[in-house]
Amino acid sequence: MQLTLQHDPRGESLTLIRRTDGAVFTLSSYSRKWRVPHDLSHAVTERELGIADGIFGVIAAGAVFSTMTQIEGKKRHDAKIRSARILKAAQGVGISEAIAAVIHQAVEKRRPTPYADVRESWGVISQEPCPYLDEDIHRATTTLRELGDQWSASPEPLEFPWPARLCAADPKSTRRRAGS
Repeated sequence: MQLTLQHDPRGESLTLIRRTDGAVFTLSSYSRKWRVPHDLSHAVTERELGIADGIFGVIAAGAVFSTMTQIEGKKRHDAKIRSARILKAAQGVGISEAIAAVIHQAVEKRRPTPYADVRESWGVISQEPCPYLDEDIHRATTTLRELGDQWSASPEPLEFPWPARLCAADPKSTRRRAGS
């Protein structure tokens, strides 16, 4: 999957999503108040921390959010059902929302890498120890700072390749067929 973040004349950003199945979507971002687009914070955080079932991992698997518009490719006959199935199984969307917000805030406010804040956010989500190492949190924060600066300095689109390994599961229907 390929993400292309584009500057929107209204001061927003627009993410063009080219999925491997040939579908192309736009994803509107409502982040005018931020220097760094919110969608970019999700993409960087999810990629650098390896969150396969975050926002972009579920999109790669076939999920479609209400803020997405398909502009190219054939629409699947089961697109809504498939999307709902993928989203229901994904646990990383909430994790991504919480942790991307913490890293985004640190970058926006030019604060140090938010090691403790990431762990605190994780603790709200899970009782398990935080799986992200300091080096992972640092890498995500540093990458977002660099790409945020690049985004702010240039009106050109920002290309962001999405790794194929970060794709949410698409659980099939668990209903048993008659006679099975």
